[in-house]
Amino acid sequence: MFTNVKFLKEIKDETSSRNKLKNLLILAMRCLAVAALVFAFAQPYISKTKDIKKGEKAISLFIDNSSSMNAERENIPLLEIAKSKARDIVKAYEEEDQFQILTHDFEGRHQRLVSKDDALGLIDEVNITPEVKTLSRAINRQKQVLKKDENIIYILSDFQKTITDIENVVDTSIELNLLPIQSIQEKNISIDTAYFESPVPILNQTNNLIIKVSNRSNIIAERVKISFQKDGQTKPIGVKDIAANSTITDTVAISVIRPGFHEGIVKVNDFPIQFDDELYISFYVDEEVKVLSLNEGTGNRYLNALFSGLSYFSLTNQDLRQIQFQTFPDYDLILLNDIRSISSGLSNELQQYINNGGKVIVFPSINAELNTYNSFLGQTGGTTLKSLLKADKQVSKINTDEFIFNDVFENLRSNIKLPNTKQNFELTTFQRTAQDVILSYRDNKPYLIKNNVGQGFLYLCTAPLNQDINDLVLNAEIFVPMLYKMALATGVPKPLSYWIGQDNLIQIPNESTAGEKVYKINGPAEFIPGVTNYGKSVLLDINDQVQKAGFYKLLLDDNEIRSLAFNYDRRESDLAIYNADELSSTLKNSNVNIIEASKQDQLNEIVIEKDRGIVLWKWFIIATLLFLLLEIVFIRLLKN
Repeated sequence: MFTNVKFLKEIKDETSSRNKLKNLLILAMRCLAVAALVFAFAQPYISKTKDIKKGEKAISLFIDNSSSMNAERENIPLLEIAKSKARDIVKAYEEEDQFQILTHDFEGRHQRLVSKDDALGLIDEVNITPEVKTLSRAINRQKQVLKKDENIIYILSDFQKTITDIENVVDTSIELNLLPIQSIQEKNISIDTAYFESPVPILNQTNNLIIKVSNRSNIIAERVKISFQKDGQTKPIGVKDIAANSTITDTVAISVIRPGFHEGIVKVNDFPIQFDDELYISFYVDEEVKVLSLNEGTGNRYLNALFSGLSYFSLTNQDLRQIQFQTFPDYDLILLNDIRSISSGLSNELQQYINNGGKVIVFPSINAELNTYNSFLGQTGGTTLKSLLKADKQVSKINTDEFIFNDVFENLRSNIKLPNTKQNFELTTFQRTAQDVILSYRDNKPYLIKNNVGQGFLYLCTAPLNQDINDLVLNAEIFVPMLYKMALATGVPKPLSYWIGQDNLIQIPNESTAGEKVYKINGPAEFIPGVTNYGKSVLLDINDQVQKAGFYKLLLDDNEIRSLAFNYDRRESDLAIYNADELSSTLKNSNVNIIEASKQDQLNEIVIEKDRGIVLWKWFIIATLLFLLLEIVFIRLLKN
């Protein structure tokens, strides 16, 4: 054997062994890569809990589309972010799963389950709405669609404190997932309300309109410009500084020189939250205040003299034998002057008049038939008349907390002459309704009382109006403002505006004489309201047909009969929110999963892991790539 031949044989044996090891490693990498790929397509997972949901699922998503979701995060409206997250959630589920997409609008088409593609289409259609529902109402609405064992609910919202009340509706039967979609809290100035100082604005006089403006942020709002626009003309109110988290009250003096309906807008300059920067109001001013005096014979000459000197008032005298009951609703105040008895027919008509918002003042006759009076008083005021006392008495106390005299006298200590009576009726102490004593004697016995009856008032004087017994008519500084304020008083003030999204029922006089006539409301939108007839009045149901703030005209057969003002709900004005930690603390004992903003970028994976456990297919894909990479390394680096 030659040495060189032996050496070559040893080299051949060593190369063959190396080739065999290389091929085995490459084969192993290929087999492992194929195996990892097979496992990846099998989508294995490790269960985190025992109750992994299997099979077809039903999922409900509530997308908060209220006005506060117009706020921006990184120049993107919160609503658009919420819609994007909602799409990620839907896409994380299987094609056979079903979905409910719900918003504050509570539309009928949202009250059912739809396919995956239809759900994505409904998400695209979501827009900002003036409607505002509490989250507890939203969850209860979601429960109505989902079966008990399939309750998977998502709430995508900024979780304002004014609407977040879910702690009482969360239970173990639902899986509730909360996604806070929030931005840096903006400052916000809102006009909360406006009302007249007097219950009724008066023609050709200065009427004070009280407005309330709030600063909803933690910093002072400086130089807030407030203005008022009436009938197309703008009047600056002033420039105000409003402290943090506080409300100011301001007064606007409004002069009304023509009767009828008037429209006004209170405005502030504020950015970026602007839906509550305007408050629309509509009010009606009568041409005159009408008073009806029911008498036996001629009227009281002092009453006639009083009202003849007040251009804004008109007095009508009617004899009991010629009463026109159908005209009662036309009067602001009815006065019973020294009549002997109250018939059952008159009693019934007066009761109906008062219940519908009318005001009646009773001056009993010295010869009153008490049984007829008490029959009427017992059914309306609850306080009845007893025997007539013949004794000189003097009124000494004025209730200035009551509307009748609350702004009449600047100084009660001045020499104000109060009425004296020679005879007066005692009153029963039994009361079935709320009663206010307006004027009282030195012995604290009442001289003039007021009873709230239905929507109106019944006033009762314990002494006749006859000037020989009661010198009230001779005390103008008491008598004049008393009747004046009684005529203007109102049991149920007419609202200057209505809030969009609330259950608005508007009561108006029934001006329709035929059943075929149709009420319509025309403005930014036109619709026919629901109508319910109640004899002499009509109840209009607006429902949710008003979606935009502004002025609307109420039409009866295309004739305008009233102006209506609607405003966006101010619950959205308060931008205070619950952050993730506060939500977690509030709902710590509930079956709630809070997905924080830092984790929402991986929302698809979070949803999948939540419903299936720890998903492993991605790791097997990585393993496949790793084994292929090792195969390449072995091919290139292992020498033959």
